[in-house]
Amino acid sequence: MNLESQGRRKKLGIKRFINSFKYSFDGLAYAIKNEQSILIMVIFLITVILGGWFFNITLLEWFIILFAIGLVLGTELLNTSIEATIDLISPKIHPLAKIAKDTASASVFVYSTIAFIIGCLIFVPKIIEWIGRIQ
Repeated sequence: MNLESQGRRKKLGIKRFINSFKYSFDGLAYAIKNEQSILIMVIFLITVILGGWFFNITLLEWFIILFAIGLVLGTELLNTSIEATIDLISPKIHPLAKIAKDTASASVFVYSTIAFIIGCLIFVPKIIEWIGRIQ
């Protein structure tokens, strides 16, 4: 066993594995506290989960909704990390920094739009049916 493989073995321990979860939760907590869009998404996530429970959506609908929300939230977290990295390496306004930030933001917009359409396709018929029953 050479020194390189010994060093690699150390890095693959349980402590590193546990720390990776800690770092992930630290990043999520930072984003929720400091990024308004992520906080709004978390509130939306809670609302959608309550709506799914109230309307008794199917297992497939749960999968589709949670997958869509996960993609939007994950993309927003990537957008936040891209923006922070660009701010670190390019504190001055630069056209390429703007392109990177704008396109990262556009990816969030695309996923958010698709998630909204998915939500409408699943929930609007259920809401219309529910309104019809209470009248």
